[in-house]
Amino acid sequence: MTWRNNLRAVKPYVAGEQPKFSEMIKLNTNENPYPPSPKVQKALEVFSTEHLRLYPSADAEELRTALAAYYGLAENQIFIGNGSDEVLSLSFLTFFNSPKPLIMPDISYSFYPVYCKLYGIKYKKVPLALDFSLRANDYFQENGGIVFANPNAPTGIYLDLTEIEKILQKNPDSVVLVDEAYIDFGGQTALPLLKKYENLVITRTFSKSRSLAGIRLGIALGNSEAITRLYDVKNSFNSYPIDMLAQKVGLASVQDDDYFKQTVAKVVTTREKFKQTMQQLGFELTNSQTNFVFVKHPSISAQDLFDVLYDEKIIVRHWNSPRISEWLRITIGTDEEMERVSNFLEKYLKERL
Repeated sequence: MTWRNNLRAVKPYVAGEQPKFSEMIKLNTNENPYPPSPKVQKALEVFSTEHLRLYPSADAEELRTALAAYYGLAENQIFIGNGSDEVLSLSFLTFFNSPKPLIMPDISYSFYPVYCKLYGIKYKKVPLALDFSLRANDYFQENGGIVFANPNAPTGIYLDLTEIEKILQKNPDSVVLVDEAYIDFGGQTALPLLKKYENLVITRTFSKSRSLAGIRLGIALGNSEAITRLYDVKNSFNSYPIDMLAQKVGLASVQDDDYFKQTVAKVVTTREKFKQTMQQLGFELTNSQTNFVFVKHPSISAQDLFDVLYDEKIIVRHWNSPRISEWLRITIGTDEEMERVSNFLEKYLKERL
């Protein structure tokens, strides 16, 4: 018996590679190809380092007020955390404490089972359909909570609100956590359902549609009791997770809705064009409603495609996991970046096939 026997052993989440050379076209972590709002730049320019000697607002009150107005909710329905990963982590700690298993799709954000193992939460994976769609009636079973991303990742598929409402209706005694990291790029948010269902919690991120992956901001939206409990857990862990600069930057982003909508529209337009191109090149793909596409070629392995793209200094995401080992997730970049990807693939396929 040594001190090593008392160490916690976990298998951590593996994030996408952060390449160290600038000439790489980085299409593996779903970052926005466009900069954040010019108002963010202005906020950085006027920020005084004198303020950094003080602690920030523990609950990011100014940003919380702005978000409440933006979403049409009360302030006590808004939770703000250090990126949506922290928000999700604290949500798992807060809401999923039943002896019954938390249920989730077998193909979804791979951090979900990591949280469960870290916190000792029983969980069960529910298989998606063969076309990767989520079937609401698969969640009409005994559980201690439900979590899924909508649109889902890495498949990009959106579940209609009528189906989400069926899940909520059938599970009144469980928290249903809908991870809307990508909702701004397609589909309809579950926000209207908050008025009808107290067991609904929605999480969002500033990393994707708001181009702020580097600042680390995420939020949860729910009824006041659920959000109060979430803050209780947060304040038992870290009183000041949102630094002063992040609060100012987040506020500036929320206050520039026109720029936000323009940027999202540009990504969506590029995505749809790229989806058509990939179909023309013979790829199979899902109907992604996110800022990435999920593709498979009938004749060439995903690993081979990943390798040749990497050699071309284009990095995408590949998982050697059951059911999706032959699929690639490709983040939507600028028009120029996506043209380079499609032009390379067209040339490669002609030479290979």
